[in-house]
Amino acid sequence: MWEKISNAYTGYFNYMWSELTFQTGLWWKNYFLWWLIVSVIFLLLELFMPWRKGQKVIRKDFWLDLFYNFFNFFLFSLIIYNAASTIVADFFSQTVQSITGVNLLTINPLQQLPAWAILLIGFVIRDFVQWNTHRLLHKSTFLWEFHKVHHSTQEMGWGAHLRYHWGETIVYRTLEYLPLALLGIGLHDFFVMHIFAITVGHYNHANFYLRPAQKAAAFGSVIGLFLAVYVFDFQSFSYFLATVGGSVLSAILLKDVWKYIFNSPEMHIWHHAKELPQARLTGVNFGLTLSVWDYLFRTNYEPFHGRDIPLGFENVENFPQSFPQQLVQGVKNR
Repeated sequence: MWEKISNAYTGYFNYMWSELTFQTGLWWKNYFLWWLIVSVIFLLLELFMPWRKGQKVIRKDFWLDLFYNFFNFFLFSLIIYNAASTIVADFFSQTVQSITGVNLLTINPLQQLPAWAILLIGFVIRDFVQWNTHRLLHKSTFLWEFHKVHHSTQEMGWGAHLRYHWGETIVYRTLEYLPLALLGIGLHDFFVMHIFAITVGHYNHANFYLRPAQKAAAFGSVIGLFLAVYVFDFQSFSYFLATVGGSVLSAILLKDVWKYIFNSPEMHIWHHAKELPQARLTGVNFGLTLSVWDYLFRTNYEPFHGRDIPLGFENVENFPQSFPQQLVQGVKNR
């Protein structure tokens, strides 16, 4: 067991170094590069198309959020999934097998499905688990002390997406990993889901706004590309045609539909609202990537256009401001 742990973390260190030095071979398989591309895109969108015109691009806590992005996206988040995944899966499956005699990893119900179906099912299951976990972070007074780090943001921007306490990562990854592992979701599948979730998450927190038709066009292009790559196995120029076709058709036919499926800045801003109705004090709009769960379970809340509402929580002005202080938030309180 100890040898397996050592090999997993040694392998991850080598992998992480190759990512940072761009030695991974195919550029589109580089996590760090994808994060960099997505982040720069939203930085430019906030610069040239800001939703809140008076907010600076280098807003309050911009540099702190930038550090959180690197820490949570690369150093802490992936190390738990990538390096610990084999260990957790082996331990759980061996425990179940010793008790029941059944090897869970050999009765995977997804084994016979095409790649696109595995990816889609994994994405939906992961997002639903994350939605429930997010609700738990708000309803549990113990976990809320950790989650306060994310809600201490008083000026919203794309970087605030990954501003969260390391304790949250442990909770999220613990609850979301086992369902994915037992369904046979591999690292490549997780890579695709993770990059898409990072993009939508950056968008949800960005000082940037899309009209319904623009939002439909953006998501339609992604769906078109997904269909071209995973379902119909198109090649080269066909990717471009599928992306453009998906964008145009979605903008025409589905512009009033996407708000009920995917999250958005105008919806997520209310999740960070400093003041909520008495009946909603434990939070609203818990969706991370998908908004559909909030509409299904009636946790959606968007009473009016909330672009300029105050953000945070009661007494947020006195919340710890530096990373070292926030690192022990929740633990110190206990």
